[in-house]
Amino acid sequence: MSEDKSAAAYWSANIRIITICLIIWAIVSYGFAIFLRPLLAMLPLTIGGVDLGFWFAQQGSILTFIVLIFYYTWYMNRIDREFGVDEQ
Repeated sequence: MSEDKSAAAYWSANIRIITICLIIWAIVSYGFAIFLRPLLAMLPLTIGGVDLGFWFAQQGSILTFIVLIFYYTWYMNRIDREFGVDEQ
């Protein structure tokens, strides 16, 4: 019975971090890059010679995705150690 609860808690933590990462990625890639692009384009801030909206649309979502991959890997290793299912 305890093993079933542990497995359920592990998968709950796994699904929770996947959901959080997907929400962050969706907000950055769709929210900032598409819906807020005109608003961000009006700001005087430029990165690499282009407006902030274009930067989020072209680079920000990709960089955010890469950061999320590394964060997910780090966090899942932590969860694996916590539940005793790590590879070491």
